[in-house]
Amino acid sequence: MTAQISSPTVPALSSAIKSLLTRAGADNPDGDTREILCSVLNCSHTELILRDEPISEEESEKALSMARRRASGEPIQYVTGVWSFMGRDYSVGRGVLIPRDDTEVVVSEALRLIKGVNAPRVIDLCSGSGIIAITLKNELPFAEVCAVEKSPEACAYLRKNAELNASDIVIKEADIFACHKDFDDASFDMIISNPPYIMSAEIASLQSEVQYEPRLALDGGESGYDFYEGIISMWTPKLKDGGYLALEIGEGQFGHISELLKSAGFTDITGYPDIQGTTRAVSAKKDVIPRSK
Repeated sequence: MTAQISSPTVPALSSAIKSLLTRAGADNPDGDTREILCSVLNCSHTELILRDEPISEEESEKALSMARRRASGEPIQYVTGVWSFMGRDYSVGRGVLIPRDDTEVVVSEALRLIKGVNAPRVIDLCSGSGIIAITLKNELPFAEVCAVEKSPEACAYLRKNAELNASDIVIKEADIFACHKDFDDASFDMIISNPPYIMSAEIASLQSEVQYEPRLALDGGESGYDFYEGIISMWTPKLKDGGYLALEIGEGQFGHISELLKSAGFTDITGYPDIQGTTRAVSAKKDVIPRSK
């Protein structure tokens, strides 16, 4: 049943949307309502509170249409089409992984590790929407940053977000399991990635909102380690001696990934926790080029 708004004002529309989302069982109807209204009215949360002028029927119907999408289970990030990561806005939608706060851990540590390098060369594998590559480039203007993404749909968002954030990154639409051959050995000061790391068998049991996201960005293979194994074996030669590999990881994966890194000749293997204390990232230093397997 479509909610009816007799007087299109912010409080009336907000109440109708919140009621719709509450009945649908949304986890955060208040927050989702604010995001929808701010998106439609192009205003901040503070401006929304202060806004008292009438809302047009077109704006009202657009907001209600977005609310119905959210009530059906579609992620709020896809509904609004824009999401923030580390102070910058990114365009998101079907076909691209939603930016998550967890990724701040690997990005923050990567910035710390690479900041002392003069004009560093960095490559971001499985770049998705580009939040990692764009953040690194915009925080380190003199860095040369390349973003690699296989999915054409995700690559479209990657290009759009680079333009949106005035980020001069190099974008390569390619499969990371093949395109390593296109780069010279000892090319990069850092390789960074937030690869798919969920076990294939667990995908179907993920919460309904996650089911909207592309499986390609989630599925880490039978063990969940396919991409870590591929990156470490295929891309390690592309690192300079003394260069760093920085990876976002899933809960409970640090131990096994540490062993993979040790076997590949990495040192200074360090895990980094999120604010809940869960290890969400790992970095390691390449001291010598490992022997080819």
